[in-house]
Amino acid sequence: MKSSVSASESATEPQGPGESGWQARKSAATRDQIISAAIRCIVESSYSKTTTMKIAAKAGLSRGATLHHFPSKMDIIRAAVDYLHEKRLQAFRRSIRELPADADRVRLAVQSYWAHVNHPIYVAFFELSVAARTDPELREILRPAQRAFDQEWYVTARDLFPEWQSDPKAFDLALNLTQQLMEGMAISYLTHAREDNKEQLLDYLEAKLRELKPS
Repeated sequence: MKSSVSASESATEPQGPGESGWQARKSAATRDQIISAAIRCIVESSYSKTTTMKIAAKAGLSRGATLHHFPSKMDIIRAAVDYLHEKRLQAFRRSIRELPADADRVRLAVQSYWAHVNHPIYVAFFELSVAARTDPELREILRPAQRAFDQEWYVTARDLFPEWQSDPKAFDLALNLTQQLMEGMAISYLTHAREDNKEQLLDYLEAKLRELKPS
């Protein structure tokens, strides 16, 4: 007589063709859903107010389902930082790669980086950077991603402006001036300032970059 198979025994039977792959894709999609929800929470209400409950609600999941994929808030944040870092690099590379070969590269590079620091991805990074000042664990998560982006920014700019390599000091100054001014402007406009002088400041930056450019 054929014996019945218990639920626990049937659970250990081999899965059908493609079933394990489908489960992996479903799990990955849910993780991406949670990460995207966490980033939206950070942008909309700040890092300090972002909780696993809020992330779960934003993702349309239960808190238990969220914790199944990420046991703690910091696990979600770590994955979000990795995601943000990769998206920042992709967006930056794409904006630079799309510059026409015969274009005014100084002007377009300024416009490209300005668009970058006003993107929601940068806003999320800014929120995390502010929180990291008083959160050592977050700072240790964020620091390697920021270093990697700065290095990529430097290498990409060097490839984009080979004529500047005859004067490395001027090149470094140009990069620092660009990054510090535009990131500061973006943060200022994000938090409190009006944008009435935006064009004036960007034009001034462009003029100074042309002065620094080796003849």
